[in-house]
Amino acid sequence: MNPGDYTFLFVLGMIFAFLDSYGIGANDVSNSFGAAVGSKALNLKQAVLIATVCEFLGAFLMGSSTADTIKGGLIDVSLFATQPELLMLGMVCSLVGSSTWVLFASSHGWPVSTTHAIVGAITGVGIAGFGASAVKWVEISKIVASWLVSPLCAGLVTTFIFLVTKFLILRHEDSLKRGLTAIPFYFAITIFINVFYIIFKGSPGLSLSKLPIGAILGISFGIAGAVFLWCFFFLRPYLSRKIEGNEPLRWYHAFCTPFVKPRIRRASIHVETAHDEKSEKMATSSLHPLSPGDSKTESLDETLRSPRGSVSSGLAALDDTPGPSRTKAFFNMIKAKAMHGLEQDINENTAEVDQIRDNSTRYDEKTEKLFCTLQVLTSCFASFAHGSNDVANAIGPLTTIYYIWKHGAVDTTGKAPIPTWILAYGGIAIDIGLLTYGYKVMATLGSKITFISPSRGVSVSLGTSLTVLTCSKLGLPVSTTHCITGATTAVGLCSGGGVKSINWKMLGLVASSWVFTLPAAGLVSGLIFAVIINSPHKM
Repeated sequence: MNPGDYTFLFVLGMIFAFLDSYGIGANDVSNSFGAAVGSKALNLKQAVLIATVCEFLGAFLMGSSTADTIKGGLIDVSLFATQPELLMLGMVCSLVGSSTWVLFASSHGWPVSTTHAIVGAITGVGIAGFGASAVKWVEISKIVASWLVSPLCAGLVTTFIFLVTKFLILRHEDSLKRGLTAIPFYFAITIFINVFYIIFKGSPGLSLSKLPIGAILGISFGIAGAVFLWCFFFLRPYLSRKIEGNEPLRWYHAFCTPFVKPRIRRASIHVETAHDEKSEKMATSSLHPLSPGDSKTESLDETLRSPRGSVSSGLAALDDTPGPSRTKAFFNMIKAKAMHGLEQDINENTAEVDQIRDNSTRYDEKTEKLFCTLQVLTSCFASFAHGSNDVANAIGPLTTIYYIWKHGAVDTTGKAPIPTWILAYGGIAIDIGLLTYGYKVMATLGSKITFISPSRGVSVSLGTSLTVLTCSKLGLPVSTTHCITGATTAVGLCSGGGVKSINWKMLGLVASSWVFTLPAAGLVSGLIFAVIINSPHKM
């Protein structure tokens, strides 16, 4: 094979990698902001717009290590050394199998593991091409083990975070005061962990990752310390005045709270006099007879005399306001389609959801409001972690396709760097999936498994992101869906109602979708690959 051959396979790889990344965004958006929307710390539009930035940054800055595992760590690529184009075809088929299943599941609102999908798809290609010996079963077993371990680890971390919050703050008589004291520490810890992972793992173009561990810790502590001071002197009094004092402060006042004078919330007074006068004037105007020669009168008379005439059509004839042009109407239709995914209500009030909420312990409402701001930060953290891990599911195979197309050979070492444009390409596709189709799966993990309040949502997001980022650093493609599900279940069991605080029926449906993902994606990709390589061809 010569460099540049089989360009059509490279083009197909680009298309299906985009579709796979799109499906990742559409399906796994719930992993990042489902808890924030479920706790009503953010609405759907705010959550998705923030997630687009965090997902892209996570994919671009930290998506390379896990992609190395996906692109060459699952099957023995040396078997394709004499036929590089065959590996190109196999990776294209893997993307077809993975994207098909993920998009199908997303259309039904099933929160499946996109990591399962691509691992199953690549495994199916390897078996179809060279039999079971082509698959690195040791690596597969590690990944399968991570699927079992990751929800347990995320659940344990989340349990620890929530129990500390519960016993030190939420259950205390003066929980609001304790919460105000703890908020700067929560922010500082979250920022420290995030900065440490960004620098420690790094990206292909981030030279800070080569710094010694002491320097990395110093930078992380320095930034976390600055955040702590800002929270202590600015955010803490801002939250106290806004929640406890009920002052009408804006969000930007959090950056200059000590210099903002006390404000009094004015009671809204409904003035009916002007409204009544306006209504009376309109009524008088409508009853005033029109002159006989008035063209509008004649138009109205003709309309009413018409066999198909009606009062409504006659009144429409009096409206001189021109309708929207075809061009404007077309753009309005496009805008409505593009914004459709941001206008959905995912907090369903079904009997099962209401029963779960009733079985969960409620804490002081003002104290819970303290955690809304922190919930936004931890959700951003979780979204960043999701982008760093799950972008590999699509760009790993695409990187292999691109390398073979460019060099005409297989990268048997698995050390070829991942181009930054491919990381960006995957991140953009994930964002588009988030914006247009992410609401379906978010509804499942945001409100249907257990009751999520802001304090619970903080624990879920922080526990999930810690687990995912750690595994992402190790190059282990864990399932963010498994982690968030384990974290959500754990916080539900700690909510006071025990097993009654969990919707076990929904949890069973989620687990069932996991079981079918790997074989379904593997079967589709393996069958397509087998049919193509065994088909008659012109000599």
